[in-house]
Amino acid sequence: MRLLESLAKLCAILAGVLLTGITLLTCGNLIARNTTGDSMAGAFELTAVAAGAAIALFMPLCQVRQGNIIVDFFTARLSDTANGQLDRLGALILSLVFALLAWRTTLGGLNVYEAHSETQIMGFPEWVVYAAMVPPFALTCLIGLHQALFGFDQASESQA
Repeated sequence: MRLLESLAKLCAILAGVLLTGITLLTCGNLIARNTTGDSMAGAFELTAVAAGAAIALFMPLCQVRQGNIIVDFFTARLSDTANGQLDRLGALILSLVFALLAWRTTLGGLNVYEAHSETQIMGFPEWVVYAAMVPPFALTCLIGLHQALFGFDQASESQA
């Protein structure tokens, strides 16, 4: 699990760098537009693709730290053992969902790559975004599977 957690942290760092870069680009674009009248055409396209990739990159760490929303209205009175089993079942279901997301995102990325699909204004290749999303989706799948099979690490629970 340490390797998976390290990879999840790396993904989160990459997401932070990506969001910082897009924030600086947006600020620079706004300053240029308001001072010189010039602006970068299609900067909002880069913001959209960066945000999509960043969300995917944050998912593995969210799962490691059990940061997903848990509605415990019906399970609040169950024993710790029963809640633990339900948490493991939830991790398995999440793992299956992220396996499906990784698979379908891979197919979607291959499709837009073959179609040479690009953003409308800047001509940014859309397959790059898909390629950035597949590894964190697969990593989230592996983390969920590990949690479903072996339970939740106490160190991760204390960080949540």
